[in-house]
Amino acid sequence: MAVVENPFDESSRKVPGGSIPGLPAHPAFTLTDPDPLLLPVVVAVPHAGRSYPADLSAQMRYPAAASLRLEDRMVDSVGEAVARATGSVLLVAHAPRAMIDLNRAPDDIDWEMITGGNPAGAQRHAAGRRARNGLGLIPRRLPAMGEIWRRPMAPADLTTRIEQVHKPYHGALSTTLERLRDLWGAALLIDLHSMPPLGAQQGGDRGADVVVGDRFGAACGGSLAAATCDYLTASGLAVAHNRPYAGGYVLDRHAAPARGIHALQLELCRTIYLDADLRETGPGLGGVITTLTGLVRFLAAELAGDQRLPQAAE
Repeated sequence: MAVVENPFDESSRKVPGGSIPGLPAHPAFTLTDPDPLLLPVVVAVPHAGRSYPADLSAQMRYPAAASLRLEDRMVDSVGEAVARATGSVLLVAHAPRAMIDLNRAPDDIDWEMITGGNPAGAQRHAAGRRARNGLGLIPRRLPAMGEIWRRPMAPADLTTRIEQVHKPYHGALSTTLERLRDLWGAALLIDLHSMPPLGAQQGGDRGADVVVGDRFGAACGGSLAAATCDYLTASGLAVAHNRPYAGGYVLDRHAAPARGIHALQLELCRTIYLDADLRETGPGLGGVITTLTGLVRFLAAELAGDQRLPQAAE
């Protein structure tokens, strides 16, 4: 398949969606549609949002430290560059994870942090262990830091965050994947995240640079996950599959491989694209972008075959 450069330009459509409570002029996310659509791929970045309303930060015990820990710091820089180079659809959240976690079910809630507790009839999601561990729909606590918030949260605030951020984000993602599937016959979601450095494995091998998650085979065809691991390994990265991150609510909700909608979660170690302080992009950023750009093109060809990519083949 020939390489086709398709940078976002004036022909791309940037569609803002939702709104950030406390920042009414700021969209909760932006969906960027390249024109033409060259690949049946969506690159989504749900955890890199950095638009913090003043009242949200004021409610946090340690706003700077907690925000840095919760964010997939600057991984949107990777996602944007890869989507620009490949012509993939790009979905980037601007609402911070501290406000609401887009990779959690809307009922994966620790009701003890909500004023009035669990309303009558409300049920916990099956993955509610995440909320009990402090990282549910609204993050509550962090290891070695403890409680994030100064006081319980009002039920109305919870409802507002779900209605203005969570629902429209997932609605936009679902609509986009269905549209790509209808157009191409198949679609692939790359849900892009980052992780703190993992410890070395037994035997002295270094910790993974990338963890590929596919919900243990439920979120995509097995050949796609295997091809992803092989491609990244051949690029010189240390790769793990599903451990310790197999994917979350995004893959559970949107993947439907039997219908041709496949999804992978990629967790990038922050050391491979950030600076030594893990705060800003670093010297490894360009290499990571190059590798993932090649991966997305490779997976698109694996998924659909050149006959389904007439605009990207010569």
